[in-house]
Amino acid sequence: MADSMLALTYSRETDPWETTTGLRKSEVERPVLDESKDYHDRSNVLIQPMMTGFCGSDRGIWFRSAFKDMIFGSLDREKKSTRVIGHELLGKVVAVGTDAKRTYGIDVDDVVSTESHIVCGACYQCRIGDTHVCADDKIIGISQDGCFSELVKLPAKALWRTNLDKIRPEVAAVQEPFGNAVHACTKVNLRGKRVAIVGCGTIGLFAVAIARAMGANYVIGVEPMENHAEMARRLGADVVLTPEMSGKSHASDKELTDRIRKLTDGVGVDVALEMTGVNSSVNNALRCVRRGGDVILFGLKSGDAVIENFDRLIVDGISLHSVIGRRIFETWHITRHLLESRDPNIHDLVWEVILNRGEGTMVNFSDFEPAAFEKAIKTFPKVVIRHGV
Repeated sequence: MADSMLALTYSRETDPWETTTGLRKSEVERPVLDESKDYHDRSNVLIQPMMTGFCGSDRGIWFRSAFKDMIFGSLDREKKSTRVIGHELLGKVVAVGTDAKRTYGIDVDDVVSTESHIVCGACYQCRIGDTHVCADDKIIGISQDGCFSELVKLPAKALWRTNLDKIRPEVAAVQEPFGNAVHACTKVNLRGKRVAIVGCGTIGLFAVAIARAMGANYVIGVEPMENHAEMARRLGADVVLTPEMSGKSHASDKELTDRIRKLTDGVGVDVALEMTGVNSSVNNALRCVRRGGDVILFGLKSGDAVIENFDRLIVDGISLHSVIGRRIFETWHITRHLLESRDPNIHDLVWEVILNRGEGTMVNFSDFEPAAFEKAIKTFPKVVIRHGV
């Protein structure tokens, strides 16, 4: 077996963060299992990727807008210069450590996806069951090597078996980001509720379909890009509104929020899911929700934000809920049920609408070329890399 393999990487030696973009296809050290040298390998597994999804966080790395500190800090700890990117995985197990097989039942040829947050299991949060907010977690493809590669080594405790007789591989590759939307949509009960999804990027589009499946009575999308707005309609949004693009301003869009209130009998939505993190979008979500309603905060931007009329949050009894990752593995079970079910048929909606039936959204790992790949990720909300297994 060769000592090296090909992977899509970021190198701080060859690609200064401030002056470059993209990823390089380069040779890196091939991972191995050797229990005699590293006892951790008893619980580890080698996986050959079949399909890998390109995530919004990967986009942040590509365009150098996010995760610099986490990548550089982890490379410092490992005394390395190069990080293999990627965390949305569908792959086939090719080797297992002793404990991986004995404790978790993982075996060669199993098809698996993975939770991208590798939790410590020992911190306060982990010990009380809040593993999704582990104080010492690692993120695949950011703080440890990821899956845009010919082989990836992961702990068995993070893996999730997937039945390709029930979920097509292209959809199975995006279970992890789909789970983000599941977590957001299960934070409060949506059954019979009027819901606004503010921002219909990839996770927001997933949320439209999930909210409908969870029994939402009326779904309002808010999205400036017409191609995304059309996808939101096809996924089940009753109406999609276009917000005023206020640039860097924190101000909400009064016309938009007035329209949402008119659509909800002057009351406002019961639940608003904020999926962008843009300051004006956060205020739109807060202004369009009813008294006593719930705002789910999923979108993420660094730095400070301005909240309009902060007193209204208290006087109107509005509840804020922040969402990160997936509840491990509760969210994964719900994700499985939603995708394996064909009533409602979210599985086929993801394939036909978000993945465009593979037309333009599938890129062969063997054919990776940065300029063409960048065009694809700018054109489609979700791109999947086919590894040819």
